[in-house]
Amino acid sequence: MMRLLLLEDDQVLSETLQLFLTREEYHVDGALTIEEAEDLCYKNKYDVYLFDINLPDGSGLELLKNLRYAEDNTPTIFITALTDMHSMSQGFELDAIDYIKKPFNPEELLMRLKAKFKNNTFHLGGIVYDKDAQTLYKDGELMDIGNVQYKIFIKLLENTGAVVTVDELYECLEHPSNTALRVAITKIKQRLKIDIKNIRGKGYIIEKI
Repeated sequence: MMRLLLLEDDQVLSETLQLFLTREEYHVDGALTIEEAEDLCYKNKYDVYLFDINLPDGSGLELLKNLRYAEDNTPTIFITALTDMHSMSQGFELDAIDYIKKPFNPEELLMRLKAKFKNNTFHLGGIVYDKDAQTLYKDGELMDIGNVQYKIFIKLLENTGAVVTVDELYECLEHPSNTALRVAITKIKQRLKIDIKNIRGKGYIIEKI
């Protein structure tokens, strides 16, 4: 389930979009102000930001600029009535991936999200795995975790919420053993800062966030 942060000061629109996207199996946190959004960004990891530009306490552009300075590279879509060239240029300079102009049908936003993040892309907090490109990112940083650890993590990631048996994970190892598997999983947990649970007598699982 992708986790989205929606920054929108129109409470009715915000609640409408949150309800719509939740029904489409997105996890959505809503913020009505820059201050609320900053607090949520600090506490949580998101797969996508949906930011309005004109807000009572500042600009969504300025918020994204500050996040980029803090090395937060979360993909961002601006939802705004402002579509002048200067605002659009500022957004794309900050690596925004799209704009959507108000008023709009929520279905349009859903289509854009699906187009940008297809089913072959797996998300886990700040981790993004592109199956087609065979790339693994953590908080916007391309990760190289070694071939064995990579195979184990991808098998667990693609089965998020389900237990992957020890025998299945042994297939990822050159010299299968319980010790080698435990060491590899420990390294994955430390490198990617994720929780992988050992289900005694069954295997390992990455639980849904």
